[in-house]
Amino acid sequence: MTTWTSLEPASTTVDPGSSTTVRLRLRNTGDVVDEYRFEPVGDVAPYVSVEPPSIRLFPGTTGVVELTFAPPRTPDATAGPHPYGVRILPTEHPETTTVAEGNVTFTTFMEVRAELVPQTVKGRFRGRPKLAVDNLGNTPLTASIGGGDKASDDLSYEIVPSNVQIQPGRAAFVDATLKPRQITWVGQKQERPYELSVRRSGFEPLPVNGTYVQRSLLPMWMMTTLSLLLALTITGLVLWFTYKAPVRTLALPKMEQAAATALPEEPPEQPAPKPKEEPEPSEEPEASGGGGGGGGGEEKPEEEEEKVERGPLPITSEDKPNLFVQFAQVRLVAGAGGCKLTAAHTVGKLDDATQKALKCFQESNDSKYGAFSQLGKNDGLGNLGRSTMTALLASHFVAAKTVPLDADVASPEVPWVRNVLLWGTQAEIDDGDLAITVACTKANIDYLRGQGQLKEQPSQGLFNRIKEYQGLFVAEKTGVMDETTLNKTKLGWINGQDAPGTVVAKDWLPAPME
Repeated sequence: MTTWTSLEPASTTVDPGSSTTVRLRLRNTGDVVDEYRFEPVGDVAPYVSVEPPSIRLFPGTTGVVELTFAPPRTPDATAGPHPYGVRILPTEHPETTTVAEGNVTFTTFMEVRAELVPQTVKGRFRGRPKLAVDNLGNTPLTASIGGGDKASDDLSYEIVPSNVQIQPGRAAFVDATLKPRQITWVGQKQERPYELSVRRSGFEPLPVNGTYVQRSLLPMWMMTTLSLLLALTITGLVLWFTYKAPVRTLALPKMEQAAATALPEEPPEQPAPKPKEEPEPSEEPEASGGGGGGGGGEEKPEEEEEKVERGPLPITSEDKPNLFVQFAQVRLVAGAGGCKLTAAHTVGKLDDATQKALKCFQESNDSKYGAFSQLGKNDGLGNLGRSTMTALLASHFVAAKTVPLDADVASPEVPWVRNVLLWGTQAEIDDGDLAITVACTKANIDYLRGQGQLKEQPSQGLFNRIKEYQGLFVAEKTGVMDETTLNKTKLGWINGQDAPGTVVAKDWLPAPME
């Protein structure tokens, strides 16, 4: 041995997210000048830094280095004691390498995040949301899940499981069934706010708010239709029982004609042709037959015109070539979600090759984000809807955690952020929305083609759009494209995921770029 070491103190404690320092004293007990290098070893080595990383000592002298422990405030910094070591490597006598050993304890911290998926559920007799509970602390989480209405007792709750135990860095999903205590037979749908809470011993409950939309058993349009049918039926019955058909029109002329033929003074030839010339009985069937034939001829065109128009969203293989499918093709050619479009394809058309690559992206995204991503469920595998378009645009930020935007600085990210938020927030696309997304989509395609990127200064409207999107999943409305907001766009979370969305814009769908 040519060295002597001492750790001061040998054991220490540090809070994740902060730091603490330990001194390592080293004495050169050899007879030559030597240089010593230091390497942290053990499970906590990634969180340890040595300053200075090496020192040079004369024989009989002592040096001091500082070990700084800075564990992150993440589940990886598990609470509890952790042994560590510092390997000391002499330059002149490498065979005398030694390890100074100590102990560091990471303190406990609790951080829990909970989210309802979806936040709004609809039904006549029940709603079935899921509660996702994430343990972002560094110690196992034990909690119970409860439910209650905000202002009344209109709902009953079934929660399975009612108790969860979650390891650090993991998540658990809780199934909740909401049942209204009273059925709404007739009338408008009613919104019933409710709250699920994560309850931990020694902590305030963590509330998660949602909305249950209770639909009436008989919608208003059905009641209106039934009322009209009932009124028409009653009117028809009243007319049927009160109508008296005249009997004189046909009977009297025939009797008069028969009496006239019985007179001996008149020759039989003169009155006889009159009954033969009676056109009344034969004319009625002809008129009714002609009317029926004419009516039938007029009804056929009406039946042909009664066609149900297919909604414009999501975009399917039956739609004409368009700009949005062209963007999806260019994005998939560049690679998105590990999927590449390499086969020959028609520009802007959702053909077989494009559908195959799009299905790959949807399934990859749903597999990566689990229950939080439902591209296939929302849009249908191989279709291009609002969820899939949002996720495709957000894949531009796959390596980013935040998107810094400065109101005074033009940024190439503005067309991407503006476009992804429009698809994420707008459940109805009008002429103004269409004009914005067409301009942004063309700029996005130019960027992916390597033709440069349009730079814009973010407007106040863009920051308001970010706040609107954050408000949809009950996050703090900061107006900042932070990690949570960006992650929502990456998994394709949109306003009104249970509906495909509507389009009132006149020029839908826009043609592809050349």
